[in-house]
Amino acid sequence: MTQSVVITGANRGIGLELARIYLKNGWNVFAVCRQPGKELEALGVDIISNIDISSSDSVKQLVHALSVREIDLLINNAGILRDEQLGYLDFDSIQEQYTVNALGALRVTEGLLGNLSKGSKIALITSRMGSIADNSSGGRYGYRMSKAALNAAGKSLSVDLKSRGIAVAVLHPGYVQTDMVGGRGNISPQEAAKNLSQRIEQLSLDTSGTFWHSSGEELLW
Repeated sequence: MTQSVVITGANRGIGLELARIYLKNGWNVFAVCRQPGKELEALGVDIISNIDISSSDSVKQLVHALSVREIDLLINNAGILRDEQLGYLDFDSIQEQYTVNALGALRVTEGLLGNLSKGSKIALITSRMGSIADNSSGGRYGYRMSKAALNAAGKSLSVDLKSRGIAVAVLHPGYVQTDMVGGRGNISPQEAAKNLSQRIEQLSLDTSGTFWHSSGEELLW
């Protein structure tokens, strides 16, 4: 039977490249986004658009669209990055990042739990900027706090879902050359997506809930 993957934030960057990889590997790909671009539309995958993961009503639409689908892999990739500096903090921006990056991923996962079964996997695309032990440069309050919260959610999900045979990956893609960081970075979206797919393939219940760089390095919380 053909396996199915749901990818949020699939319109561009890492999400788009993950969609390419899983499509090439013969999976049914459900690409979730707010608005699809030409590259995503050209892939010929199943696109579920007009989905804002920060909105409970919007996620309900996603759940309805996938109501009869079994999901082998859920990749929570959608996220946003803003910048804040101490003394000039924008708390609305911080809250927005928390709502999308942490609560959004958890909201999607909660909504689609009924589509998952023994052997299914969940991947959270997070950031090592959410690591407290690794923080040596400060700043980026909203992004760091939201990704730390996402990491905590991933660990709890791994504990709660282990008895159901569902493994959870908590993955840092690397410093990727995407629009989110203005094209800066030291790894392409294509390479990051390839590495992430390899880490997901290697994921098991024994490694569920641990924090990994896409390169294969285990990271500190």
